[in-house]
Amino acid sequence: MTHVGDLLAKMLMDYGVEYVFGMPGGQTTALHDGISRLAPKIQHILVRDERSAPYAADAYARLTGKPGVCDVTVGPGATKLPDGLVEAYNASIPMIAIVGELPLDWVTLRHKGVASQGFDQQAFFQSITKATFTVPSVEALPDVVRSAFRIATSPRPGPVVIIVPHDVMDAPYPVDLATPIESRCIYAPSVRYRPPQDDVARAAALIARARRPAIIAGGGVHGSDASDALTSLTDLLRPLVVTSLSGKGAVPESRPYCAGVLNPLGSAGAIELVKEADLLIWCGSKASQNTAMNWTLPLAGQATITIDADPTEHGRTFEPTVTLCGDVRLTVEDLHAALLDAGAAPQPEWLDIISTRKSALTAKLHAELTTDTSPLKPQRVMHEIAERLKPEDVVISDASWSAGWIAQYIPAQQNGRQFIYARGQGGLGYSIPAAIGAGAVQRARGGYVVTVAGDGGHSFSIGELATLAQNRLKVVNVVLNNGTLGWLQMWQEIYFDALRQSVDLSFGNKPDFAAAADAMGLLGLKVNAASELAGAFDAALAYDGPSVIEVIVDSRATPIHSFRRRLADTSGKVAARPGTVYELRQWRTAVDLKQAEESLA
Repeated sequence: MTHVGDLLAKMLMDYGVEYVFGMPGGQTTALHDGISRLAPKIQHILVRDERSAPYAADAYARLTGKPGVCDVTVGPGATKLPDGLVEAYNASIPMIAIVGELPLDWVTLRHKGVASQGFDQQAFFQSITKATFTVPSVEALPDVVRSAFRIATSPRPGPVVIIVPHDVMDAPYPVDLATPIESRCIYAPSVRYRPPQDDVARAAALIARARRPAIIAGGGVHGSDASDALTSLTDLLRPLVVTSLSGKGAVPESRPYCAGVLNPLGSAGAIELVKEADLLIWCGSKASQNTAMNWTLPLAGQATITIDADPTEHGRTFEPTVTLCGDVRLTVEDLHAALLDAGAAPQPEWLDIISTRKSALTAKLHAELTTDTSPLKPQRVMHEIAERLKPEDVVISDASWSAGWIAQYIPAQQNGRQFIYARGQGGLGYSIPAAIGAGAVQRARGGYVVTVAGDGGHSFSIGELATLAQNRLKVVNVVLNNGTLGWLQMWQEIYFDALRQSVDLSFGNKPDFAAAADAMGLLGLKVNAASELAGAFDAALAYDGPSVIEVIVDSRATPIHSFRRRLADTSGKVAARPGTVYELRQWRTAVDLKQAEESLA
């Protein structure tokens, strides 16, 4: 029997979808039947928890540029999707989520679950997706699928939900039903456009006048596949380059003008140097709370240029001096050409300042990376990863402090998306599910996936280790076990008079994450001393399958610079609690910043 599940599977395959991540349900079994008939051109990967499915699809999308696809059943499957959908929505990641549904004519029986598992799924998803469609008929499905891919891949990319009622999914479909696809929507962004050339000329003139220009590169650089173009531009201009966490690798951090990640978890050099710039160029970065350092950037006197494909992103927290609304890659290419015409050149004094500041930090960073003190420092663990990382490998960060350890201590040696961060929502438990999607991609590329998580984040999705093992994915999961929810523990200690409430995770020498990995079919390794690190990493990378390296680390180590300063303060005073966001965040108008452009005249 040929049913709509076959039609849907074929359309996904025609859109270049190689993997669907999710969990079967009675209402979606026809889809899995259709996928099985088309395998191995399209394959389904079973997750242990539906919450993991969109995270896996998210990582797949970031590495391929194609929409990641996940599927769940009606009701309890659907209610597990929001974490991953919000991550994709906020981070502009193209995604298609296929959700089962009760039969079409059971409309009144969905209310309060009169029909098993029923509720209003359409309303549930609408606020956290670019679009949510319920398929009303067999004939309408092809157009819904085309619309979903068009919306998911169009600027600004994001997630789309397709809800397929049970009777539609199981229904036969006419063999002559047309199912064409839009080939331009296989990859995001499906539409690229240039900013007005007058704006490009204004921006180039402003850059040519700047004495201390800085580029802040965000995840939009990777989303537009613009890292090659941006690296070419920065090699010409040699400005200060810093990135958001998601933008790490937009330009190789080995370049002498690069200062690392701009974030409270990031590079001290980036945080300090960006304050000395006279021009900030926000390139594919939404000037979010963390990248804009709690919206203290731009400073008074700093001119600004914003480069973004989303018209609503320009001017959200400050009024730019020049706005370049267009695809990031095309805009950077046009700007590069305009800078050549304008005679823009590197500023030797600015390069000297950058070099001097970076040199002052190098010795400190080297000492932290190579220390063999006990208990082990997370920095030392990052050194072992960096020493072994190959260009084809991928590093995935969980939320919280893992992001800071990676950002500061594992440099991006080449441009491109080698580092994946969950910064759209920043939820714990991202790294292992994301490694499922990344690992599937890496099968063809031949590289490893390395995840870094704290013991808290690792615990969120530990069940998915079985998924890694079942699929023999080459993933090395590094668990930095400090026995606590470190960020929260220090927040309580610093701001609430040494409070310690519901932050401790370990009891005795348990949990034993290495033993748990062994029990689920992975190679489990535990490290207590620096002398054991090299052997553990070499064994994990030589193993033909996934592994877990559990490293017992210093519970007093933190990548947050402000926390380090406060922990070093021996006055015994409780720190003043930080002000509320709306006390700190001030939208600056062109009048507030007008002296910036005048100073470059």
